[in-house]
Amino acid sequence: MVTLHGMRSRLIEGDESIGARFRLRRWALFEQVFPTISAMSVLDLGGTVEAWERAPVRPDHVHVVNLDDETAEAPNWISVERGDACELAPDFAGRGFDLVFSNSVLEHVGGYHRRGQFAAVIRRSATRYWVQTPYRYFPLEPHFLFPGFQFLPVTARAGIAEHWPLSHTRTAGRKSAVRNVLATELVGRTEMAYYFPDSTIHSERIGGITKSLIAIKK
Repeated sequence: MVTLHGMRSRLIEGDESIGARFRLRRWALFEQVFPTISAMSVLDLGGTVEAWERAPVRPDHVHVVNLDDETAEAPNWISVERGDACELAPDFAGRGFDLVFSNSVLEHVGGYHRRGQFAAVIRRSATRYWVQTPYRYFPLEPHFLFPGFQFLPVTARAGIAEHWPLSHTRTAGRKSAVRNVLATELVGRTEMAYYFPDSTIHSERIGGITKSLIAIKK
């Protein structure tokens, strides 16, 4: 019998999950949009070494920037730097990156001002970019796997986050639950077009309903 917590792996995180199939489909689109990716230098804002090692594509080089310390040992085609992706030094624009990549990070950087900073860093760091984020109006909130979660008051969201077994991050007490809730703010198509006005906004759909948005500049 599958427990509720085990259901998250089967739905989202496991290798045979629905989420895994969507990730493979996303990578296929990524290769279609950037057919020379194997020769590109990529700046990944908010990513991890593990994610790239598991990816079915391999750029010539990936430079990962993340606020958290990297726990996995990086192969020679990946370099890692600890830093705030919203406040990168201006010299990143001159490092010769072919592409900026970001997956499910925009919704976590912290409010309108920080999202604007994040977008500005992306747009000045390379001429091409790929920025994916979950769609605010998809019925099932992806971090907590609770229907309509993103539309509830903070107090209700915190209560759910504290006890709901399908949440991405398990919380230890009310304060932690509130922090996790406030750290996630999904956006819609209008916001994405505002932050990335020179991009094409692609909709990932499931059953005809938009699940995620990808701002693409190629």
